[in-house]
Amino acid sequence: MRYIILGTAGHIDHGKSSLVKALTGVDPDRLKEEKERGITIDLGFADIHYPDGLTVGIVDVPGHERLVRNMLAGAGGIDIVLLVIAADEGVMPQSREHLAICNLLDIKAGIVAITKADLVEEDYSSGTRCGTS
Repeated sequence: MRYIILGTAGHIDHGKSSLVKALTGVDPDRLKEEKERGITIDLGFADIHYPDGLTVGIVDVPGHERLVRNMLAGAGGIDIVLLVIAADEGVMPQSREHLAICNLLDIKAGIVAITKADLVEEDYSSGTRCGTS
């Protein structure tokens, strides 16, 4: 069997936990306070098992600037970063901060996921999508 640890990264409310839940069926926000406030406070965990024997363990980290210590605790052992960027806001301060932390930890592999594409309007003159905020 092979194991890979994937860690989320990105700004608060860009959909890191929702993406983990969509991929795994597991809600990484397990604390009552997380559910009440609608934000990740502590590290969350889920995994995906593939038929070829690969297991991807996922560490979901908080995106709020005041919870960076919790993010650091989860980022230490990851092999691949999943940088989540919301299409309606783009790259934000914690997106940059989390990426800088991953660089300092020498994480060399990554995936970028664009979320919330349904919240942007299409610019029909150019065929591209534009943020609404």
